[in-house]
Amino acid sequence: MLAVKRCPWAGNDPDYIAYHDNEWGVAVHDDIKLFEMLVLEGFQAGLSWLTILRKRPAFRIAFCQWDVHRVARFTEKDIRRLLENDGIVRNRLKIQSAITNARRFIDVAGEYGTFDNFIWKFTEGKTLTPSKAYSSWKNVPCKTPFSDAMSKDLKKRGFSFVGSVICYSFMQTIGMVDDHVRGCFKCNVRL
Repeated sequence: MLAVKRCPWAGNDPDYIAYHDNEWGVAVHDDIKLFEMLVLEGFQAGLSWLTILRKRPAFRIAFCQWDVHRVARFTEKDIRRLLENDGIVRNRLKIQSAITNARRFIDVAGEYGTFDNFIWKFTEGKTLTPSKAYSSWKNVPCKTPFSDAMSKDLKKRGFSFVGSVICYSFMQTIGMVDDHVRGCFKCNVRL
């Protein structure tokens, strides 16, 4: 039996493999899921994604099943509660960012009907694919003009922890870009 070939970053870890096979690069249009991934990408800054994946169930509970309206109402008492929760990343700036971003997320959803309508405008509603499959993970960019534009717009609207590199990771996570490398069973790009 032949082994399934994946992008090299998935390695042999079951959490990474499940994430790679079932989520990464799959188009997401659900605002709850978009909020979750935006917050988790911000928490990931400076850490490994595997750390975030392993803490994801605790994040889900701590952030009210990603109910953006509840998170937007978090107070200093909630921040203190989260700082004591060893199941999540306990970083005051990232926690405050999640709350601020929830408020901005609601504002944007109000302006565009949904956050989905807003965020997918950066790729005109399409998943971007490279003209040729990347031959190696080291060839995959960490940011692009699309993520630069997204970052600039989000920052202008008051979001934080949304630099271009974080935005590009977010784009990969929610399927706005398809960066599966050549040889990966999920690669849909011509050679």
